[in-house]
Amino acid sequence: MTTTKASFTFPKQYPLYLANRPVTSSEWLDVTDKYTLKTVTQVALADGDIIEKAIAAAVKAEKPMAQLKTYQKQAILLHCVKRFTERFDELTEVLVVEGGKSVTSAKGEVLRLISTFQLAADAVTQLDKGSVMPLDVTATASAYRGMTQRVPVGAVSLISPFNFPLNLTAHKIAPAIAAGCPFVLKPASLTPVSALIMAEVLAETDLPIGAFSILPCHREGADLFVTDDRFKLLSFTGSDQVGWDMKARAGRKKVVLELGGNAAVIVEPDTDIDAALDRLVTGSFIQSGQVCISVQRILAHEDIYDELKTKFVGRVSKLKSADPHLADTVIGPMIKEKEAQRLKGWIDDAVSQGATLLTGGHLNGVMLEATVLENVPDSSDVYQNEAFGPVVILEKYKTFDEAIELVNQSRFGLQAGVYTQNLTKMLKAWDELHVGGVIINDVPTFRVDNMPYGGVKDSGLGREGIRYAIADMSEERVLVIKQ
Repeated sequence: MTTTKASFTFPKQYPLYLANRPVTSSEWLDVTDKYTLKTVTQVALADGDIIEKAIAAAVKAEKPMAQLKTYQKQAILLHCVKRFTERFDELTEVLVVEGGKSVTSAKGEVLRLISTFQLAADAVTQLDKGSVMPLDVTATASAYRGMTQRVPVGAVSLISPFNFPLNLTAHKIAPAIAAGCPFVLKPASLTPVSALIMAEVLAETDLPIGAFSILPCHREGADLFVTDDRFKLLSFTGSDQVGWDMKARAGRKKVVLELGGNAAVIVEPDTDIDAALDRLVTGSFIQSGQVCISVQRILAHEDIYDELKTKFVGRVSKLKSADPHLADTVIGPMIKEKEAQRLKGWIDDAVSQGATLLTGGHLNGVMLEATVLENVPDSSDVYQNEAFGPVVILEKYKTFDEAIELVNQSRFGLQAGVYTQNLTKMLKAWDELHVGGVIINDVPTFRVDNMPYGGVKDSGLGREGIRYAIADMSEERVLVIKQ
């Protein structure tokens, strides 16, 4: 096997970014290689004083950000596209090391980072800036005309997750720039370097001073990101427990939550199993299953269940846990040993309750084997909750209605996949599945960065995707003129 280690070497330390400028602090956070568990660099940590300064600077930047012209925003976004492209290999290596991603997944994420900023640069010239509306709907109002315009909400608070530290951060930063909103972002403490490299690029642009701050900090020190009413919007991606608690404490600000999932895919008997197999395996185990729309449950019709099980388990059993630098690695490390132990405990608990372990289940440090279970009790943690790791549950169903009901029983509702050639069933799934997105003849792990993306129930509130996030970060203002 060949490795793909780049020539990039981590600097000893990374500064945080306060009001567009690099700043060091009195406390530093170790960043580890998630495969070797060795410290590779440190990042400066923001204290309460730095966070306060960042918020004040963002508020001060609201007016100059709102006054940015379309061509200026586009130039900023296109500069990011150019520089991220030039730093492609560096960004890839950072994702492999700090995130434990396979090199293939890491390259894919850098491409999506670039694409997301390009989509924002395109969208900013095509935004619906407002409309003229008739007010002469009554005799009393016949002398009035009305117009609306979209205006930025103001300073926004952004909290990004560890699993896509470039692209999911891009889905917060790029729309904020396009909408004209200054922002303060807290990157995940497990993967902060990616966001700080993005900050280096942003600092090269003509963004107004105070337009952005990127602040690694302790969770307990970040309460102002949630509670401070100077922020007009909070956008959080992470676990459902944390997200809903934040919403309860967020006060008057708008809240957008992209939370967990328990994604299911329904496989109907008219499916070409061999053709679907690659996507089912990839959707289940890419990035070691640490994807909120990773396939966690495969529901197969009873007529094809045994064939699908045999072929799927056969493929999964050949997946090896290995160094993410190896070109053919699919299963790399989980983000930290505590998470690997949690999921191993869920698997063992399900087996103790009667589940059948079809393959995998072995844990070695942060490396958990690709695991397939069947006959899993629906009361078990691995069935009820988000696994966020390399485990898949196989289930059998008799009717399409039963399959839809099984999917809808979940407290989550992010995305679901349906394999069928029957148009009526496609539309029925779209109408009846309680999820934010229905993916036909592919896995729920599918996402393109311009589509509306988000969930219902415990999976969140609001939608990401460039145009949809820009809409959340702006609001309508009406003008009434008496003639």
